[in-house]
Amino acid sequence: MKKKILIGGIIAFTLLLIGFTTYYFVSLGPVNKRDKNEIIFEVKPNTSKVDIAKNLKKQKLVKNDKTVILYMFFNSDLNLQAGKYSLDQSMSVKEILNKIKNGDIRVETVNLTLIEGKRLTNYVKLISEAYGYSEDEIIETINDKEFLKDMIKKYWFLTDEILSDNIYYGLEGYILPDTYELMSNYSIKDIFIRLLDYTDKKLEPLKNDFNNSSYSVHQILTMASIIELEANSESDRKTVSQVIYKRLASNMSLGMDVTTYYASKKEMGEELTYKDLMDDNAYNTRNLNKIGLPVGPICNPSIMSIKAAFNPSNTDYLYFYADIKTGLVYFAKTSAEFNQIIREVG
Repeated sequence: MKKKILIGGIIAFTLLLIGFTTYYFVSLGPVNKRDKNEIIFEVKPNTSKVDIAKNLKKQKLVKNDKTVILYMFFNSDLNLQAGKYSLDQSMSVKEILNKIKNGDIRVETVNLTLIEGKRLTNYVKLISEAYGYSEDEIIETINDKEFLKDMIKKYWFLTDEILSDNIYYGLEGYILPDTYELMSNYSIKDIFIRLLDYTDKKLEPLKNDFNNSSYSVHQILTMASIIELEANSESDRKTVSQVIYKRLASNMSLGMDVTTYYASKKEMGEELTYKDLMDDNAYNTRNLNKIGLPVGPICNPSIMSIKAAFNPSNTDYLYFYADIKTGLVYFAKTSAEFNQIIREVG
């Protein structure tokens, strides 16, 4: 009798074990093999494995959270990483947990619209708002000399000119305006490498123009940045370009307010003081003792302005007045004509 009871107990235990094992492995399978609709599952930092299992159950990604906890116990080497994951009900518990273990996070994108004629600090602000990095952190990273040297090695259009101690921001003028789609998990360096990749792509068709110019890429982009802020239409940009070339050839000061605004770190339209105009700053061309181009670009120009720097108009103008309110540009051949324009328009 005892023997029968023992055998019966063993059989019952065996059946129970088989049943439990079967249930365990079935529970580890997909909730619905056919359902591949994306479910975003987030593991927040410092979330316990028990809570992860419960959250998976809440989002109907697993059949039984207790089975998942048991699976985690048997696989104690699972180091689950925080992040957002793209999961679906066709995945098994093993597949889900391996994805979280490997940190195979769902990478989202960030749309960044950079407008032509804006300073790098404006772009930095937009990047800060989109990614959460502080503006100071971004500027410190991209102004780091070692980072800039690495970029010089990587891109043909960057030279040691951007390393000058007189330059405010080494990459000013080199980030071409456009709308960018960037990965949300980019580091600060990743962001600017992608932006410079785009610049490389856009400047490549102009490479022969750069090579054939007597001015360096840095100087051409500096001209283009001035042209960008002084004129709107393509024809006006080409004529402003001609004035710049003629003044450089005549060994005259460029005398352009837009450079003084940048030098003084004031926004366009703010009042420029006599001190601002006479400041012996490497950017300020209103100081009559400053002959030649500013030390670097004063904004990030459009392709149209860069092309204008290569294709100046064939005129004899030596002066111009840009009306900020209307966007119109008035050109003059002599100082007398220029002063007349100022009296009538300025």
